[in-house]
Amino acid sequence: MKDEITAVQKLVETLIEFCVSYGFQVVGAIVILILGAAVGNWVARLILRMMQKKSIDITLSKFLSNIVKILIIVFAVIIALGKFGITIAPFIAALGAAAFGASFALQGPLSNYSAGLLIIMTRPFTVGNTISVAGVSGVVEEIKLACTILTDEEGEVITIPNKKIIGEILHNSQENKIVQGVIGISYDSNPDNAISIIQDILSKNIDVNTENDPIVGIKSFGDSSIDIGFRYWVPTVKYFNTSYAVNLAVFNALNENNIDIPFPQRDVRILSKT
Repeated sequence: MKDEITAVQKLVETLIEFCVSYGFQVVGAIVILILGAAVGNWVARLILRMMQKKSIDITLSKFLSNIVKILIIVFAVIIALGKFGITIAPFIAALGAAAFGASFALQGPLSNYSAGLLIIMTRPFTVGNTISVAGVSGVVEEIKLACTILTDEEGEVITIPNKKIIGEILHNSQENKIVQGVIGISYDSNPDNAISIIQDILSKNIDVNTENDPIVGIKSFGDSSIDIGFRYWVPTVKYFNTSYAVNLAVFNALNENNIDIPFPQRDVRILSKT
């Protein structure tokens, strides 16, 4: 019993000695950590608001504000460790070695993040633009550090790793997409009338973009028809609906105006030996 009491007394004395020796350091370290977290959050929110007022991309704004927040918290942790006389040099060396080894395992994800940061900073496209890259096309819904999210007219969500975008040929048609159509008329028909009819149809369609004037003209001379080509811009989300409606309207209008749409013809000559 006496030994147990002695052990308890020694434990109490040790705790008292620790509190006397390191109490202020512990309290100071906790206060520094709390202040560091509070200051980091405040500065991050301040930077985010300033960037939003300057109309800087939201993804870049959040990324930079979070970086500043993390740096302030890390600085507070370094100061807190210094209260206990702990040097951080060995930790930095170990962290550097670990980062060097992890860089090989994380080469793919890290390349996506670096590519995403480059996209956000250079802004080759923004949310709402229509882009074609890496064999896919769609409207940009979100730009993340790791990937870019697209949607097409069918509502399909397309996720492209950012490293697949950087270094590739990128087509950006803003929020619109070009439609290219062609229809053949007979050589007996007046191409001026056909061009005028197609221009009138495009001017009356409310989904055809009016900022870029449609182009209608003779595209080529076929074996059995004069090919009338027409190009116009439509919102990407209405690409197929508008192009199908315009094609039907062009076909009906040409028929109503007695403009012949010929089918391919071939003259076949049969030679026989007597």
